[in-house]
Amino acid sequence: MVLTLNIDQIALTTQDWICKVQIVEIGRPRESPDKKCRFQNLILEDEQECQIKTVLYADEIEQYAEMLKLMNTYLISTARVKISQTSHGKPIHKFYWVLDKETVIEHITPSNGVENPLPPPTKLNITIFDRIPHMMLDSPVEIDILAIVLRCSPQKYAGRSNHKCREIIICDNHKNQFLLTLWEDFGEIEGNEIEAKMEKEMDLIVILGRNIGISTFQGLSLQSRYNSTIRIAPNYPQAVELTKWAKENKSMLLSRESNKTSTSSSAPLMMGLFYLEAEMAISDELQEFCVLECSGCKQKKRTKDRKDFHCPKCNRKITLLPRCIFQIDLTDGTATVTTSISGELGEKLLSMTAEDIFDITCAKRQSLHVNHVHEMLSNKLFQIQLRKSSWGSSNNTQATYSIISYMEKQHTSPTAIDRNSKNIRPLEISEMEVTETTTAAGSSNATPKFEPPTPTKKL
Repeated sequence: MVLTLNIDQIALTTQDWICKVQIVEIGRPRESPDKKCRFQNLILEDEQECQIKTVLYADEIEQYAEMLKLMNTYLISTARVKISQTSHGKPIHKFYWVLDKETVIEHITPSNGVENPLPPPTKLNITIFDRIPHMMLDSPVEIDILAIVLRCSPQKYAGRSNHKCREIIICDNHKNQFLLTLWEDFGEIEGNEIEAKMEKEMDLIVILGRNIGISTFQGLSLQSRYNSTIRIAPNYPQAVELTKWAKENKSMLLSRESNKTSTSSSAPLMMGLFYLEAEMAISDELQEFCVLECSGCKQKKRTKDRKDFHCPKCNRKITLLPRCIFQIDLTDGTATVTTSISGELGEKLLSMTAEDIFDITCAKRQSLHVNHVHEMLSNKLFQIQLRKSSWGSSNNTQATYSIISYMEKQHTSPTAIDRNSKNIRPLEISEMEVTETTTAAGSSNATPKFEPPTPTKKL
């Protein structure tokens, strides 16, 4: 007996099922990063607005090209069900489907008589621009965005491998702007379409981007990835509303649009360099103390498996190498701030190599003993060079701190510091020896200015 089920009712072992779905997104056929196969991504939605990613490969792309259309409804029977990968962030469903030659697909039309087509979709899993600066940067995480296009630049060649790309400036209805880089064929196909539409139409256009990457390239920016989709002028209610808002506020938006394409104007990455004197302490002994990263591009990976893998950024087979990185607290008489220390500096402080740290914490799955570090740091004052990176919107700012050098201060009496004090006031600039080199990332002509005097406090 064939069961008519919803997407959530279908599992790996479910047999003889039928599901009524609508295609709410359909990407272009593309090559995999290793050039070994062609694939096409679709997103299907059922009557309960549950969504699932669906993939076509090779011959099936051509086989179903004429049948599968955006916003059309289908009865799909016994597609192959597979477990979704989580390396690119949280997937829209724990499973995904593969439509192959053995899958049965029936197109439902208004004249079908038996089944009615599903109504136009309304569900979007959009990441708002204000959240982007708080997400993990230069990571595999991918997001969906709905945005207004303010400017579309000509195609150019960029990056260490001289790849073709096109940069566009996008914004949301809170006037937050981001640079979005469309790489390779996205710049040629979707980029050309955006450019042509902007030249032809009087109103600003709206795009829906799925599986978009976040990068610290030239500040804080967005970029297409190999499995991204860019849809121009989508007909979702949210997109229609945003288009209307853009039309009403076109003059204001274009007047605010930055001439700089190097960074987000709403969430600029600011770099500050300054010195301070403080005590150092490792308060979190359960942290991992190291990560694995690509030996070529230095991209951090979440895995603890050191087997060779094909790096899409380097476009070759790469070995993962451990890098020492951990958090350490800095405390003076006024406040405590949590910073990171990495590389050779971190290894020096721990008196062990990254390979040794990885072997203990990951291979042997043991805790790292740092009693010798506590003894070495106890009641000592250090002269520390600190880098501050800050970003955010007009009403919300985030900052991270990293140590780039440290040295024990000689001939200084230990300073009594109450680490448990509840009355901690912010560090004041008069209490630091500040050497400031703060500029907007990507700008070589910005006027140097003092670092904001209030580091993040850890209470």
